[in-house]
Amino acid sequence: MRRIADSTVRRLSLYLSALEAFESTGTSTVSSAILATRGGTTSAQVRKDLSFFGSFGKRGLGYSVAELATRLRDILGLKREYRLAFVGAGKMAGALVNYRGFDQRGFHIQSVYDSDPQVIGKSWNGVTVHNVKQLVSELKSRPVDIAVIVTPADAAQEVADRLVQAGVKAILNFAPARITAPADVTVRSVNLTLELEALSYALQHR
Repeated sequence: MRRIADSTVRRLSLYLSALEAFESTGTSTVSSAILATRGGTTSAQVRKDLSFFGSFGKRGLGYSVAELATRLRDILGLKREYRLAFVGAGKMAGALVNYRGFDQRGFHIQSVYDSDPQVIGKSWNGVTVHNVKQLVSELKSRPVDIAVIVTPADAAQEVADRLVQAGVKAILNFAPARITAPADVTVRSVNLTLELEALSYALQHR
């Protein structure tokens, strides 16, 4: 399969969210125009995004909500369970660990790590915070699929290096710093400051 752009994958997630909302109301079919509205794009883009993965729907009849939702869950890898480790036990991490949507999507938080003696040993939503010094040894014995970095910027790269050493192949980085990793490790970064600045620009120039 050809490489699919990140923007396409994001739209697939939006389409799935819309389809699940339709499922909850008993809607059986949906058009590309309606999915486009929910995904912030056009009907042509919806059809193009889906065409990367096969044939969907029937001309004039639209898409079966249940069938397309099932196919998108399969494409997005949501038919399996994922184990997560969080590194950093600050306020943002606390909010994320307590977010119930992760479990509903099959993302289960297995462990949390920090260097602060005041939080080590505490329970976060049923998960004990461990000393970050134990990270490599513990993740080698109890591997995770995805690690989430929620540390200060100056600690992010060192944490990423430890995660790579532990065998982690997917990292979501919330630290306000660019991290590097080997080519076989997928890194996605969420920089809230950049997002806010983009919104500031939009407000300034609307």
